[in-house]
Amino acid sequence: MGSRVIAVVNQKGGTGKTTLSMNLAAGLARRGRTLVVDADPQGSAGQWARMASEERPFPASVFAVAGPLERELGALRRDYEHIVVDCPPTLEGGAVSAALAASDVVLIPVLPSPVDLWGSVRMARGLEEARLKNAALRPYIVVNQLEVRSALSRAMKHALMEIDIPALEQTIRRRAIYRRSALEGSSVFALGKPGEAAAAEVEAIIEEVSQ
Repeated sequence: MGSRVIAVVNQKGGTGKTTLSMNLAAGLARRGRTLVVDADPQGSAGQWARMASEERPFPASVFAVAGPLERELGALRRDYEHIVVDCPPTLEGGAVSAALAASDVVLIPVLPSPVDLWGSVRMARGLEEARLKNAALRPYIVVNQLEVRSALSRAMKHALMEIDIPALEQTIRRRAIYRRSALEGSSVFALGKPGEAAAAEVEAIIEEVSQ
């Protein structure tokens, strides 16, 4: 059986791309054999996994790819049920194009401000090109680091409506536990009661994109 590939991409840094990728992979690893493809030259996903302790290794494999990603993904699909690709913070270049061409779902984490969302308009244009090669690709915006006491503002909702990419119902709150998961090379699933609310968010995202 072939695997499902989820690409996590945004053309700007600092949107929580690797945090989403790694916690998503940890959630998917509870369902089957999972791989994170670290396609970002910064190597953040690999560094995250290396922070894990020997007693509690990261639950998904992490594989850095510097070469032709499309060919690599074709081979890796046979060995894993779930593959998460942590893409470079750009829309240009072969790595992102190859990831989008080979993916079933693309998640675009954006910060909860209209300015950040309007920056995703360019992302929508890039995805139009990707869907010419991969008509089945399903793109979603994930609103990330939403403040606990604030809902999406009217300006945010208006900005979301202007982008030709659907937003997931589930948002990700701004929680210190996500930063802790990175520092420990772990995931919110492995951090006990303090991680429960965050784990529920990630689970809800997995369920939403699996429909």
